[in-house]
Amino acid sequence: MVVCGDDGLAHRLAAELRGVHGEQVTLVVPPNERTARPPVVGRARAASAALFDRVVSAAVGTVGRTGGTGPPAAGTAAPRPDPDGVLEAEELTEAVLAEAGVARAAALALVYDDDETNIRAALTARRLNPRLRLVLRLYNRRLGQHIEELLDQAAALAAGDEDGGPDAGAEASTTVLSDADTAAPVLAATAVAGTSRVVQTEGLLLRAVERPLTGHDGTGTGPGLCTLALLSGGDPDGGGEHEPRLLPDDEEVRQAAGRQAVVLEHVSAPAGAESAAPTRRMTGVMPLASLFSRRLRWSLAGLVGCVVGLAVALWLVTGIHPLRAFYVTLLDLFAIDDPALREPLGRQVLQLLSALVGLLLLPLLLAAALEAFGTFRTASTLRRPPRGLSGHVVLLGLGKIGTRVLARLRELNIPVVCVESDPEARGLATARRLRVPVVLGDVTQEGVLEGAQIHRAQALLAVTSSDTTNLEAVLYARTVRPDLRVVLRLYDDDFATAVYRTLRTAYPQALTRSRSVTHLAAPAFAGAMLGRQVLGAVAVERRVLLFAAIDVDGHPRLEGRTVREAFHSGSWRVLALLGHPATSAEHVLAKGDRVVVAATRRGLAELR
Repeated sequence: MVVCGDDGLAHRLAAELRGVHGEQVTLVVPPNERTARPPVVGRARAASAALFDRVVSAAVGTVGRTGGTGPPAAGTAAPRPDPDGVLEAEELTEAVLAEAGVARAAALALVYDDDETNIRAALTARRLNPRLRLVLRLYNRRLGQHIEELLDQAAALAAGDEDGGPDAGAEASTTVLSDADTAAPVLAATAVAGTSRVVQTEGLLLRAVERPLTGHDGTGTGPGLCTLALLSGGDPDGGGEHEPRLLPDDEEVRQAAGRQAVVLEHVSAPAGAESAAPTRRMTGVMPLASLFSRRLRWSLAGLVGCVVGLAVALWLVTGIHPLRAFYVTLLDLFAIDDPALREPLGRQVLQLLSALVGLLLLPLLLAAALEAFGTFRTASTLRRPPRGLSGHVVLLGLGKIGTRVLARLRELNIPVVCVESDPEARGLATARRLRVPVVLGDVTQEGVLEGAQIHRAQALLAVTSSDTTNLEAVLYARTVRPDLRVVLRLYDDDFATAVYRTLRTAYPQALTRSRSVTHLAAPAFAGAMLGRQVLGAVAVERRVLLFAAIDVDGHPRLEGRTVREAFHSGSWRVLALLGHPATSAEHVLAKGDRVVVAATRRGLAELR
């Protein structure tokens, strides 16, 4: 395996392939990248960064070595991998890929933060090795689909010319993934109370929720209901805390009655739905209610009521036809010259009242015109949080991760208020299109979170690129709302674990979750490199449970066994057949079946 990248995802992926899957890995990084990561935006965290680097170095076998030798001079040969399997190169040229062994490799992962760099290297690598399994990290999803088709077609044509058959390149594949798309569903689901973790593919919907176990939970309550994990928590007998347990067997589930667990609540094909929750369709027509403020609408409604009351009173006093009474009232209202000089006293009083109401109408009409004009002018600008908003999610940061999380929250029809310090952030266009309120300002400054109405929010989701900014915002929000649900995006998993444990101890009554994007994304990239379709990941405290689609054909641990017999406690569980969500536990897996499994990272490696 060859992994090429310039940030923490490359290190994490290399460690995943080596430590979990036992693969031989060559890691290609810029000079000094294996011993020092690029600084995180904001204030540095030297201690946690050093700890993370030692863990990565131990995983990829670079402990005790010094920094890189720098880029090669012009006209010299490309650098060669050192005995530890690390190759340092300033640019990912064809010579560098050749020295990394791409021509002999089974898979290549290109996880640079720049889409153009990954695409250029992928085209070169496909030419060097048509049978190579490619995994690309691209943020642009539409472009990624075209790149997948292009590279797969090139592999098929090259292999067909070489071996004389169109199926010769069937083993080659191209998978385009995004760390943002992988992590966003987990971050969004964690932030929202009552929503669940969702993995969906080919019409199959998997939904997992946290809830306490009863004595009847397990696998015997019907297809599509099983316990995926037992969560850590206090022992009712005073024995301290349990360790989290992934994919427990039936006996463990029965003994854990009353304990919090992640339960697979639903496995079905959504009827005609493209997502697990109804989406709000966006149209080009602005709703009438958005043109005028709530206060102005109530004022206009009150004025209409006054006109109706005056018309009815005129009808009763003068006895004229009701339609004529409304007509005369409108004439009086707009001060059209028709004085009631020789009319009865009641008629004259009503005329004066109508004129007074007409005076009140003028400023209201002017305010309505100005508000409508202002609404049309600001339709393409950012909205401000409306007064009285409550029960919303405050989202900090509209970068790559924040933009994907925002889209996911809106798919679930969750009200969101965004906070962003950069007026040129890429996610502002998405917020404008979805008509999501945005507060522009530094979240660490006083009054910014208050502007997002954090005191009435249900959750705070901090996904900026700075760990210290996320942590500072969460600590400040907790002083305003000690019971606020918070979710942090943190760069490395060691720091995320320390923050999670500290906040959970300091605020035991509030939900706290810390997530590392590289930790969530690396298993999906590793699975794609190994040729398995990883459908999604569910974070279970500090561990990850993977959902993957696997072919049964020729698999010794699956073919010829029932769904119940194919279960391996703590490693993997067969959930359903693709296309057949209501799969019986006694169904015998046969050639041609393709199943969805929930597995730990080591369990997925063992299924190889």
